[in-house]
Amino acid sequence: MKTIGLIGGMSWESSLLYYRLINQGVKQRLGGLHSAQLLMYSVDFAPIEKLQHSGDWDGAAKILIDAARRPEAGGADFFLIGTNTMHQVAGAAADAVGIPLLHIANATGEVLRHDQARRIGLLGTAFTMELGFFRDRIQQQYGIEVIVPELHDRQMVHDIIYQELCQGQVDAESREVYLAIVDRLRAQQIDGVILGCTEIGMLLESRHTDIRLYDTTEIHAQQAVDYALRE
Repeated sequence: MKTIGLIGGMSWESSLLYYRLINQGVKQRLGGLHSAQLLMYSVDFAPIEKLQHSGDWDGAAKILIDAARRPEAGGADFFLIGTNTMHQVAGAAADAVGIPLLHIANATGEVLRHDQARRIGLLGTAFTMELGFFRDRIQQQYGIEVIVPELHDRQMVHDIIYQELCQGQVDAESREVYLAIVDRLRAQQIDGVILGCTEIGMLLESRHTDIRLYDTTEIHAQQAVDYALRE
């Protein structure tokens, strides 16, 4: 089994999900008392959030580069960044270390391609929905059109992530807001919706809607298990 490096803390609420999903995945595959060989370095999210909202991506990249070097130094064979938004600077982190990065957009794109999706909705932070690091990768590498909500809806999705989900708050009223946005995306003839923030799965699950949801946290964690157990 390969040793997984996980950069977490963005937010730690979703890092809990990663840890659970990865260990459950290894147990399901190997049985018995098996669990993952995993090194996690968890950052302090508050300074990163300020850098994100001020547009200082160079400053955010410096933190992520330092974070990526920690699991590599500890003996990780590959690493994940347990957040969609910070994949804006994933290239800088990957270039700074000698172990491979499992990119969250590529993990998602592989699943979408397997499902033969052609047109997909995307929910996430404003950064993930509006900057090209996630959306363009899906479109260019997998040939799948990515549709994002209108500006007002994007702002609501973004605010609920930072003001509620990243602080562990799961509100039924906010779920209804998200479901209404999903319905507006559905009108654009999409094949499903990417939950492109690692906290959104705390709020939206497949039982809440009949449209196909692609939870990037679950997809990313499963890819990590597959890679760790690959011969």
